[in-house]
Amino acid sequence: MSKLWGGRFTKQTNHLVEEYTASIHFDKALAEEDIQGSLAHVSMLGKCGIVPAEDVEIIKKGLNKVLDKIRAGEIQFSVSDEDIHMNIEKHLIEEIGAVGGKLHTGRSRNDQVATDMHLYLRKRVVELTGLLHGLQESLITQAKSNMDTIIPGYTHLQRAQPILFPHHLMAYVSMFERDIDRLKDSYKRINVLPLGAGALAGTTFPIDRHYVAEQLGFDGVYENSLDAVSDRDFIVEFLAGASLIMTHLSRLCEELVLWSSTEFSFIELDDAFCTGSSIMPQKKNPDVAELVRGKTGRVYGNLIGLLTVLKSLPLAYNKDMQEDKEGMFDTVATLEGALQLFAPMIATMKVNTGRMREAVNKDFSNATDIADFLVGKGLPFRQAHEVIGKTVLYCIQEGKYLLDLTLEEFQNFSPLFDDSIYAVLQPEAVVNARNVYGGTATVQVAAAIERAEDKLTHTVTWLEGHVQ
Repeated sequence: MSKLWGGRFTKQTNHLVEEYTASIHFDKALAEEDIQGSLAHVSMLGKCGIVPAEDVEIIKKGLNKVLDKIRAGEIQFSVSDEDIHMNIEKHLIEEIGAVGGKLHTGRSRNDQVATDMHLYLRKRVVELTGLLHGLQESLITQAKSNMDTIIPGYTHLQRAQPILFPHHLMAYVSMFERDIDRLKDSYKRINVLPLGAGALAGTTFPIDRHYVAEQLGFDGVYENSLDAVSDRDFIVEFLAGASLIMTHLSRLCEELVLWSSTEFSFIELDDAFCTGSSIMPQKKNPDVAELVRGKTGRVYGNLIGLLTVLKSLPLAYNKDMQEDKEGMFDTVATLEGALQLFAPMIATMKVNTGRMREAVNKDFSNATDIADFLVGKGLPFRQAHEVIGKTVLYCIQEGKYLLDLTLEEFQNFSPLFDDSIYAVLQPEAVVNARNVYGGTATVQVAAAIERAEDKLTHTVTWLEGHVQ
């Protein structure tokens, strides 16, 4: 069968060109969106009197039959038909005859494929928002279950100050909240209809673009036809947001890998989310966390790849833009896979509170509070800092920790010390002394959890209003 666009050509396309330029092996993922857009388009053609009503109904029925066959796996897509649009149109014509050729009236593959991707990404953004919401729920549940658990807080991966373990978990809840906000905001730019822009300049037919937008649930239409067919900002924005999500997941992955090691032993990941060694029977490897950490690179690569494709492209559509899809599909699949695993992995994680407490008791992360104690006694902070530095050095040399020192030893460094220093140095006192908004004090962490749970309800409301 000749190409649907073959009237101007006198030779068959070289088979190597067909293989190289065809996109059907990956854009078949847009099949449902393509038919969804076509159903709205043909309805508009009938409403505007461009295609007779009886033909519109035949085409609709034919499209739905093609859709049913695709879902049933009964259709074989062909490289010779290049892409998902031409494959579906060919099968439609085979199903209902020449009347199927009227479907493409008033549109081009340029605005058609852009519409497909808007529809595809709109749905996935909602799904990913729901998955992030589920991960936040798992983190909050773990936080609420461990409100008395204290862990060393780190800077430079060196113990710095003790914090509540829930405070640490809630930092990730905040990160993922920003990720959700970015996805929700990107939805505004995704939910704009390019269909009706034609190849680049619009169409001579009296179409109603706003009617199509209404049928497909879009909030508006592109203002400029050139921009409509050449814009891929919405995909770049999604890929950038996805890259940040993977950044946050990767940071958490690194901590899960560290915490589950023998050296830390702060947590134990459930067996269902770990693997073993083919040679070392004692091993329990945090493969999920490691692989998510590793897959972050491919998501970054997809972002840079599309930015590079778009760089210096003249208006309007260029074949280069066929390279916009595979990275988008891959990022969606990578992110969905990671998030689907992460929520249950966090939910089933066991927290070794005893080991965390032991770590806090055997370090100098309460040193800052001694300095603050001396400041409260009237000593300038810089002098207090020097006093405590010498005190810590003494402890290291003597194989002691701060709570091991006698009052006499403390007073050797400053006469301002008294018995109350021992209460100040207790991990609970150190944590609860940070009683400022956003701090690690128990009351502040409890308030942060309450605020986060309130935001979760807003996300649920948004999801309910945007499910496709």
